[in-house]
Parts: sequence; C-alpha cells; structure tokens
Amino acid sequence: MPPRPGTHADWPSAIRPEVINAIRAVGIDRPWVHQARTAEHALRGESVVVATGTASGKSLAYLAPVLSTLLDGSEEPSGRGTTALYLSPTKALAADQRRAVADLTAPLGTGIRAAVYDGDTPVEEREWVRQYANYVLTNPDMLHRGILPGHPRWSSFLRALRYVVIDECHTYRGVFGSHVAQVLRRLRRVCARYGSSPVFLLASATASDPAVAAGRLTGVPVVEITEDGSPCGEVVFALWEPPLTELHGEQGAPVRRTATAESADLLTDLAVQGVRTVTFVRSRRGAELIALIAQERLAEVDRSLPNRIAAYRGGYLPEERRALEKALHSGELLGLAATTALELGMDIAGLDAVVVAGYPGTRASLWQQAGRAGRTGEGALAILVARDDPLDTYLVHHPDALFRQPVESTVLDPDNPYVLAPHLCAAAAELPLTEPDLELFGPATEELMPQLEQRKLLRRRAKAWHWTRRERAADLTDIRGAGGSPVQVVEAATGRLLGTVDAAAAHTTVHEGAVHLHQGRSYLVKQLDLDDSVALVEEATPPYSTTARDTTAISILETTTEIPWGDARLCFGSVEVTNQVVSFLRRKLITGEVLGESKLDLPPRTLRTRAVWWTVTDDQLEEARVHPQALGGALHAAEHASIGILPLFATCDRWDIGGVSIPLHPDTLLPTVFVYDGHPGGAGFAERAFHTAARWLAATREAIAVCECEAGCPSCIQSPKCGNGNDPLDKKAAIRLLTTLLAGAPEQPPTTE
Repeated sequence: MPPRPGTHADWPSAIRPEVINAIRAVGIDRPWVHQARTAEHALRGESVVVATGTASGKSLAYLAPVLSTLLDGSEEPSGRGTTALYLSPTKALAADQRRAVADLTAPLGTGIRAAVYDGDTPVEEREWVRQYANYVLTNPDMLHRGILPGHPRWSSFLRALRYVVIDECHTYRGVFGSHVAQVLRRLRRVCARYGSSPVFLLASATASDPAVAAGRLTGVPVVEITEDGSPCGEVVFALWEPPLTELHGEQGAPVRRTATAESADLLTDLAVQGVRTVTFVRSRRGAELIALIAQERLAEVDRSLPNRIAAYRGGYLPEERRALEKALHSGELLGLAATTALELGMDIAGLDAVVVAGYPGTRASLWQQAGRAGRTGEGALAILVARDDPLDTYLVHHPDALFRQPVESTVLDPDNPYVLAPHLCAAAAELPLTEPDLELFGPATEELMPQLEQRKLLRRRAKAWHWTRRERAADLTDIRGAGGSPVQVVEAATGRLLGTVDAAAAHTTVHEGAVHLHQGRSYLVKQLDLDDSVALVEEATPPYSTTARDTTAISILETTTEIPWGDARLCFGSVEVTNQVVSFLRRKLITGEVLGESKLDLPPRTLRTRAVWWTVTDDQLEEARVHPQALGGALHAAEHASIGILPLFATCDRWDIGGVSIPLHPDTLLPTVFVYDGHPGGAGFAERAFHTAARWLAATREAIAVCECEAGCPSCIQSPKCGNGNDPLDKKAAIRLLTTLLAGAPEQPPTTE
C-alpha cells in the first residue's frame, strides 16, 4: 500500500493554549484535519465517531477537547470540576492510554488527574479514584459490574460527567457489542438521574457506516468523520500460503504445513535480522506455541535471542501483563506472539513488521493488526499467513476480496432478549424502572417486562419496577458473552493459580487430557471440575497439541422469514442447538499430523439462538445428480465450506458460528443445511448470512470448485472441529448441489435496509 499524504488544519479556538503547547511538545505542530474536526464537534456538544486508519492520531482527536474541558472545570470553585470517562475493550489498552495521558499532561500541573479503574486496581486506590480523579480509564466490564451498581459512591463524578470516550468501538460487535450498547444506556440513565448528559466521543478503525454503528451502540445521534488527514508510510503486504507436506490427514486428504509453524519460522527469521515484529495469533494456545517454537529455534542461532521473544494473551495474571507491556515499550522484547489484546490501539512504537497467523475474521481487524507496524511513518512489512481452511485459501487466491473491498459494517443487536433482559434487571437494581425509561432500552423492552415479572425477577410497585432478589443483578450476565464463572487453571502439585479460561471455552480447551500452554510452559489437564470451575494441571512436555471435537443436533423453534429459491427454500428464524464435546485429537506440533483420538464424557449443553437454513427438494437432487448415497456427503461438505466462508460477509469468526446438515430433518422433512450463531439469542451473524445468501453461497461454491485437491481437504470442505471425523464428505456432489441451489436464487436478494 502506497504512502498516504497528510493534510493539516487548525485547532478550534476553544482548545486551551497550554493543551496545544503540550501537544506540540510531543512533536505535533498542527493537527491533521480529522483531529481538528473531531474537536470542533465535541466542543459544540455533539457526539462524534472518528473512523480513520491505524496510527492516524485518533487519541489526540478526542484528548484535545477532553483535556481542555477538564482544565476549564478544574478552575471551578467546587474543586473537582468537569469529569470524563474513557472506555476500552482491554485492560492493556487502558493502561497504555494512561501512560500516554501522563506523558502529555505532565506540563499541565495538577489540573488533569487521570487514573485507571479496573479489576487490577488495588482496593486501597479505588476510593481515591472515586473521590478525586477527573479522567477515569476503565472498560465496559467494570462499568457494568462495578461503577453502575455502585453509582451512589460515584455521584460527584457522574454529576460532572461531560465526555464518554469509547476507544476502538469497532470491536463492540455481536453479543459483546449488544451487551455494551445496553451498558451505555444504563450509564445514560444514571447520569440523567444526577443531572448530566455526556457527549460520546468514539474512535474506530476504518469501518462501513460508522455513524450508524456508533448510534446503535450509544443510542444517540452521532456525527461521523472519515476523512483521514494523517500521513502513512508505505506498507508491503504479502499473502503467504504454507506449502503442502507429504503427509495425509483424515480421509487421505493432503495436509499443508500449519500457519502456526510457518508464522513461528517467519518470526524467527525476522528476529535474527533484528526486525521488531509482532505476530498476531487467533488463539491463546497458538500465541504460546509460536513463541515457544521461535525461542527454541533462536537458541540454536544466538543464546541471547530467546529471552527477547515472548507470548502475550488473555488469562495471564495482571503483573505478568504489565511486565510484558513494559518490556515491549522499552525495546527489551524483539518479537511477540500475541492475541488480539495488542491489536487495539496500543502505541507500539518502532515495530518493523507484523505477521498475521490466519485471517482474523474481518478486513477491519486485518488492517488494524497490519497497522501496528510502521507507526512512526516509516515503511513496514505485513504478512498474512493462510491457515488450511476455506476462507484463508480463498483470500490468498482472491486478493481483490481483501484489497478492493470496503471494510465490514459492525453487526450488533441491542434488542436481543437474551441480552436485554439481564440489563433491565441491572437497571432496576440501580434505580427503579419507570414507564419513561422503557423507551431508552429499545422497542423490545415493553414485551419483556411481564416476562421478568412472571420469573419473579422484577416486581411492580406503584409506577415503577424493582429488583426483588438479594443477589446482585449485574451478575446475571457476562457481557463478553461467555456465560458462567471463569474456570481457574491450577497447578495440581503446588496449588498455584496459572490463569483462567472462559466458561464457554472450558469444554474444548481444558478438558481432561488437553494440552494447556502458559508462559512458554506446557501442562496436561488431569481433571476438569465443572462444579467448582477448576482445571487441575501438571507440567509436561508432550510432543503434540490437542483439538476437541463435538456433535450437534438442532430443532426449529420458529421460522421468522422464508423465501423461495426456485423449488428450494431459504429461511431465517429461532432454533435450539444441543452440543456435546465427545472426543479430542492429538496432533504433532509442527506438521499437524493426527496421532490419535480419545473419547470424552462431558455433559451436553443447550443453546437457543438464531439460524439461517436452506432446503432442497428431491427434484433438485435429481437435477444435480446427487444420489441418495452421496447426499449426506454433499450437504456436509457444503455446510463446512459455507461456515468457513461466512466471515467474509458477516463480521464474525468461524468459531462464532456453527452448522448442522441432515439428509432428512424432522422439522423440514427435507434435506437441510443450518448455520447458526454460537451465542444465546443470536448475534446477528446468521441474519447477515440470510440477507447476503446469494453472494455467500456463490463464494462457497467457488471456494470448493477452485481447490486443487481431488476429494476434499482442509482448504475447502474439511473442518477442524467436525465431530464426525469429516466423514462423509463429497466434494463433487457438493459443487453440483450448490450450482443447482444458486440457479434458483432471486436476482435481487433481500437487504438489511
């Protein structure tokens, strides 16, 4: 990508001279045009979203008006004056922003009192933050569980709240975004109780329709600024497909070298050359594994280099995260294998290269990760290493899908009843809910209230609804969508807490026999106690990794929409999914070769969610020459490939969605393929699939057809999480079936408008 020229403007006159001088002191003489325009709208009291490229100086766009307003307020007789709240999706980003604010405001005296308030904040510091800080940096989780339920202790802060900064707002999508949208409505309601109406300032990576997404998130009208005036160094972008190996996987399919092994080699080579690199990895285990492989290989070259490579992921203890962040900022670390925690806005100065191990699910995330390099305006290298799956393979062979397509729109649904209900309870616990409040929370609120009364969660007295239980209403939901208490990973021999795993991921990641990686050390899970939410592990060095497998059954609860595709039918509605992890595979670390499979005895879990599904008739099967003995394999292959391709059309990850294919489904009495959201109540992904079905399924068919394998492989129709061992699968029959299905697709498919 070529360099982007910069265009300057002037700060609005209301920006205080000392703030301008502080900005100049860090090397910025004049603002870029998007920074100046953001400040203008903010100072007029208009909520605004600035959606520009990585390293475009979005933080100054909101900090200039925020700091000026806080300094004005510090001169008020009341002492504390105006306040501002900063929300980030990760603790690491909030800590990084606190450092940036401290550096910027050092010359401004004591007028700016910034402090981080999150789960890592010591108890003895929290009271000081509540009473004296005028710029509080936190995350939506702490706002949901700590600040809003305890709002009387925050009354002086909330009464004076002028700005709410929402950083990296493009990450608030799906179920998480829907929860955050309701948390922000609760915040607005509590603020109104104290007489304030804060302005929202949102920062986003480049996104489609950012004002629409920001308005849905906050519930208020938002002005969008997308003109990026900042300069940008040239980025050389490489698409890297690992080579085929001599190995064969399930059903004799050819196997490519893993993206993990390939990325570890690239990180090693770059580190040897002194190139400061971050490798972004999609999973916690992958981050640990890449760091471990790179360290081992660097030790063979230079004994001083392994200590300059590390992993960074969620689940670490707070002191471990802080130490890694400090080492990265100081340059002590030369390379890092990280999950998305470092994707989000952290100012990692001096990086030369970024390796992305597997497509991160959206173009917005890809550009955000690639933008971590070259932040000083110099040239940089970005490499996308394709995993062996349909979407990654499709993208490296169709680069226009990455480089000539706009970034995705943000999908979230605040009206999801599974999201809305617990927030209505939390709101009632904060302040009794009245009739005028219902409009604030959305159109689905009115019909939910009687249900909450019937479940004895809320009780109506006079003109308001009250929370009726002793437990905390905020504990009814986990806004990250995980559900349940995190599982603690404990070293059996010592009782030492290594970290945590989300409850939703426990069945697949810390089951008995699973390999768990932490800080470069590997452990075997000896026992998973689901009642006490504890996984007991012991240190070991097995020459393999583990991958869980599950089985799924599905039933239709309600068909919301149905349209004809010729004789076929495309449907969208509510379903109930029963899922059970039944076994796990052991795979060689470098090659991915399957060494064996072990059975598991874990309880099934039930999920009510939203799905898109399509049916075909016997006549269509005859037209497609799909014989009864090939039907199961054709449907199964189409299901796998469509799940793999969907993230190209919906803002999701393939692990956010699931699928089922059945030759004769009892509810439709026809051959049926389902793709469903993997979150209670749905997350908007299946609905997006329904509205883009013609393009989505056409890309699915093409991804299968152009793959060079003979009978199907992980690059087209095999799935890494298939509970049936990728059997049966019929590649050629799937192509014929999808061709026939698409022949009946409407010329003008429905849109979301």
